[in-house]
Amino acid sequence: MTTRTMVWMAAAAATLAMASARAQALTDPTRPPQAIAPGDAPQEAGGTQLQSVLISPRRRLAIINGAMVSLGDTVGEAKVVKITETEVVLRKDGETEVLKLFPGVDKQAARRSSRQGRAK
Repeated sequence: MTTRTMVWMAAAAATLAMASARAQALTDPTRPPQAIAPGDAPQEAGGTQLQSVLISPRRRLAIINGAMVSLGDTVGEAKVVKITETEVVLRKDGETEVLKLFPGVDKQAARRSSRQGRAK
């Protein structure tokens, strides 16, 4: 190799190294948008927020306002009476409150198009 080729290769390597040093760091796409520590949970107007539901064959748990509760436990003065995949039902003084896991999402059955029904 000639000196000129070696200088050119060294300059190219330095340029590539500087370009990668200025590159933006990659973020984890699975990371929640905002980390919430227990007790620091944002609360809705009602003050009670369902954050997660954990269901296994032997038990049903929910995380409400950062605390893990099961059937029969209390949240404030309300008793947990039902836990499903998408909601938790609380009862206090004969009144029922339903906490939705995704409060802004209304689930609707999909309609089958007429083309799908005829295609065979």
